Amino acid sequence: MMIALYSFAMWALQPFVRRKLKRRAVVEPLYGEFMGERFGQYPQFEPGSTLVWIHAVSLGETRAAAILLKELRVAIPNMRLLLTNGTATGREEGSKLLQAGDVQVWQPWDTQAATSAFMLHFKPAIGILMETELWPNLIASASRAQIPVLLANARLSEKSFKKSQRWFSKKLARLAYQSLTAVYAQTSDDADRLGKLGATVTAVLGNLKFDHAPSADQLMQAEATRSTLAKPVVVFASSREGEEQAFLASLKTFPEAARGKVHWLIVPRHPQRFDAVADLITNAGFAVSRRHGWIDDSIWLGDSLGEMAFYYGLSCAALLGGSFERLGGQNLIEALACGCPVVMGPHTFNFEEAAALAAISHVAFRVDSFTSAIRQALALGTTDGFDKATAYDFVAKHRGAATKTAQAIVSLI
Repeated sequence: MMIALYSFAMWALQPFVRRKLKRRAVVEPLYGEFMGERFGQYPQFEPGSTLVWIHAVSLGETRAAAILLKELRVAIPNMRLLLTNGTATGREEGSKLLQAGDVQVWQPWDTQAATSAFMLHFKPAIGILMETELWPNLIASASRAQIPVLLANARLSEKSFKKSQRWFSKKLARLAYQSLTAVYAQTSDDADRLGKLGATVTAVLGNLKFDHAPSADQLMQAEATRSTLAKPVVVFASSREGEEQAFLASLKTFPEAARGKVHWLIVPRHPQRFDAVADLITNAGFAVSRRHGWIDDSIWLGDSLGEMAFYYGLSCAALLGGSFERLGGQNLIEALACGCPVVMGPHTFNFEEAAALAAISHVAFRVDSFTSAIRQALALGTTDGFDKATAYDFVAKHRGAATKTAQAIVSLI
């Protein structure tokens, strides 16, 4: 009865989903492309070697998938990748992972018809859902088609767990989790919460994002650029809507002599907001200059894609986007892998254990406001107290999840 009600609701919502995608396509055209894939209409596909299906809904999950995929290609030399994404940023990032014979399509909308069509058309050998993605009909269709599906790099924050305790959500989550072949959790706390929702956690393997290797070329470029600057750089990395305005308001409360000791760089999380953030900077009374035309005495805007290693390598400290609003925080591990210490706000539930461990190791610093964050960043930028090697060692200590996860997946195929 429960799944029937859910399925009817998902079927009824389809016209509204199409309308929403068309609206989003005005700003991000990719949402308007290949729309039929979301509803079970796929291009011609020639079956062949072992087809490994990975679902990574958005940018962060796709980057985690890339780390795992590198190990899987070694472990399964003849594999082909079937990659599904839910967002435009995820699909754009995912396109960089494709090799000859690989396929990339949109995640099917979670109706019985679309998910069944997906399984029938592609017939993958195995399905790997990244981190938190759980769609009841998608998993049920895979089960009917006898396709094993697992949850890799699995996490469930306390906030998400409490939301899942609502009666309807809890019933659906239990149905989905119980149908999974395996669950590989990031931490023991994640495993405990997942278990309470019905998942059989196979193993706790750590966080794949510790295995990410930043671009050596970008780090060299950053080092060369740093040597030409008269003062250090502080980056507000992966900033989210609502955060930039609050940051700029706090920055204005500092005397110009104090805030002028560093270059301030803002890198918005979502590229469609680059122009809006430029306007926010101007409206706050600051001059703004863009990536390939940075000038002194202005707020620098990082309006380029795929250059986070450069931005982190350039900076003496990083303010963590998403952690100053109730958004859970973005990936602090990426900054630490580049030797850049992190200043994080109170909301880091997306990386709860990594944030806590980083704070204990003194490679990340917890603050309660932008005023405190700016003060901490200025302290990091105007002293020689932070040793990059401390951050490198912290990340190296927690590596290994990618190899362990790939080996576990191979054993299921």
